[in-house]
Amino acid sequence: MLLFSGCRRGRGRAGEPAYVSAPQAILRDRVAAVYNKTGSVKNGERVEILDRDRRFARVRTANKTEGWMEQRYLVTQQVYEEFQELAQQEQSAPVQALGITRNEINLHLQPGRDTDHLYQLDQGAKVSLLKRQSVEKSLPGVAARPAAGAKTGTPPAPAMEDWWLIRDAQGHAGWLLGRMMDVDVPIEVAQYAESQRIVATFVLNEVQDGDKKVAQYLMLASEPKDGLPFDFNQIRVFTWNVKRHRYETAYRERSLNGVLPVTVSQESFDKEGTLPVFVVRVKDDDGNTLERKYKLNTPMVRRVLAPGEAPPAGRRSSAKKRR
Repeated sequence: MLLFSGCRRGRGRAGEPAYVSAPQAILRDRVAAVYNKTGSVKNGERVEILDRDRRFARVRTANKTEGWMEQRYLVTQQVYEEFQELAQQEQSAPVQALGITRNEINLHLQPGRDTDHLYQLDQGAKVSLLKRQSVEKSLPGVAARPAAGAKTGTPPAPAMEDWWLIRDAQGHAGWLLGRMMDVDVPIEVAQYAESQRIVATFVLNEVQDGDKKVAQYLMLASEPKDGLPFDFNQIRVFTWNVKRHRYETAYRERSLNGVLPVTVSQESFDKEGTLPVFVVRVKDDDGNTLERKYKLNTPMVRRVLAPGEAPPAGRRSSAKKRR
């Protein structure tokens, strides 16, 4: 009873609709150790609840097939509608990166292992990453233990884990556990990670090198651990040297309290012409989110100051320290 009170599974009255949260479930003709299979249902499929018996529910599918299935594989109409609302809300959210799932994984309504889930993604599924959030890690039935050597009465810092709001190929939106997914990074820049976690990459533009076009990239990175108070703290721009036929670091900036989303576009700059620009969002010491705009006039990257904005103090690493 405590388990079911924490999530909206197995609830509702007979005659109400429900949705299948398992990858696939068998329908049986009776609730017994020995039974006959009457059919099967798939993930996300809508069914009608006809009756209940402890752990099982008798359901009817859209094609009028009836049978008993475990209630823990069903979620309510309310959960389904909340997933629909989330997908509608995030349908225009800018994509920050592409990800690939490592295993079969549940799509949650909120970040957290104990939150409601409905859809399940296959191993190797490609998803669009939209937002990141860190939450306290919780494992069912595992109590938090004090850290070794911790002073009496001083609670240890909670273990944190990262979750990503994603959009899948079918248009579903939901939260995935970050460690169950890999960011799909172009091999051209993946080799320059330098033991940092690549959060996202963006194509700024392309340059012509002989008979081929080569992309130039913006990369966001951070330390390889969960629970950081920022989405990224490093930005790096890679440009292509057409004479030496290799990538070089045109710009690098560290120690940022960067927050997503980052946007990339094109903008006209008089004599310089139309150039790629990118806008990053950072938090100041007071927690205010500020925007910083940069332009790329290959191979130089420069801040674009807003009207009345003072030039940044100090100098950032630039093309003089290209790699």
